[in-house]
Amino acid sequence: MRKTLFALFTAAGLAAFSLSGCSSQSSDSSPSQTEGTAASDAENAADSSAEDSSEETSESSGSSQTAAIGLDKMVFTYVTSPLNVPSIIERSQGIFADAFGQLGIDVEYAEITSGADQTQALASGDVQVLYAVGGSSVILSAANGADIKIVNMYSRSPKAFCLYTKDETLTTPESLAGKTIGGPVGTNLHELLAAYLATADMSIDDVNYVNMTIPDAMAALEGGSLDVAMVAGATAYQAQQSGYHLVTDGEGLIDATIAVAVTEEFADTYPQLMDTLTAAQETIADFMENQPDETLKIVAQELDLDTAAVEAMYPDYNFSIEITENDIAGLQRTADFMLDAEMIQQEADASSLFLEQGKTE
Repeated sequence: MRKTLFALFTAAGLAAFSLSGCSSQSSDSSPSQTEGTAASDAENAADSSAEDSSEETSESSGSSQTAAIGLDKMVFTYVTSPLNVPSIIERSQGIFADAFGQLGIDVEYAEITSGADQTQALASGDVQVLYAVGGSSVILSAANGADIKIVNMYSRSPKAFCLYTKDETLTTPESLAGKTIGGPVGTNLHELLAAYLATADMSIDDVNYVNMTIPDAMAALEGGSLDVAMVAGATAYQAQQSGYHLVTDGEGLIDATIAVAVTEEFADTYPQLMDTLTAAQETIADFMENQPDETLKIVAQELDLDTAAVEAMYPDYNFSIEITENDIAGLQRTADFMLDAEMIQQEADASSLFLEQGKTE
């Protein structure tokens, strides 16, 4: 029996200052001293005037750029789970705020974790950039007729998505037949379960699948009401540390693609901002590469984890923003899975989900 499934899915003005040169003349100053002091005063006054003029020009430039662009605010989604290092580093370092602030645009954040809520916020105009949205959410939104395009990639992390159990005899897809398995529907984890079962010519219908959040799935496994929990990121790491048995992770089964997305209308209207976004992402990547210890510290603090835990999970993630043929092929596999699971009603062409300027040859 097939079931219809539904996917689950927020310029700092510089204070002008002037330097005024003042000197005190004694009554016995010589003419040469007086002339030198006057010249110094005139020079200081000129410097002060030039500095004030420069600051006024800078502020005026920011205002004029805002007027030219026609936008004074951009809202980015902020999602930290499962281990969204670029988002955490970006916000902690104010990278977007600096890059777009130079164009006179304020940056705000929307903490929306549901993929469906993210794409709805994009469609309504409440959010301009989905900074870390699941590939399945993009596919579903596009299939429903929404204007959504992938700018570039955010991450791929198949090993971070796992099936854990207490029962060490569950070692093959066949051993899962009839078992109660819980996790979020319409996600990378749902795709992982389907892909794993498919290696033995099985389907979701061969197990008792329960739709629930990752924390609820882990709690249900601990409480004994689930045979297998579908978990990811820090929860998966903690399950491993607690001695739970790994049935499988996503390596070789799914791509676990996360992307950066906007509407095509926004990209066409503000091409300069697309360039600014990409440049800012490169700045984030540079920070992560050149300051690894500081990166681990910042992420651990944000996620309330030990630095050792972050260091252990980090290698499971590929944060390159480049779009590759493998990325497009991976999204196509996800789209095919969603069609088979009746999450979408028509075949989807994954290559059409990307902005043309974002694709690589």
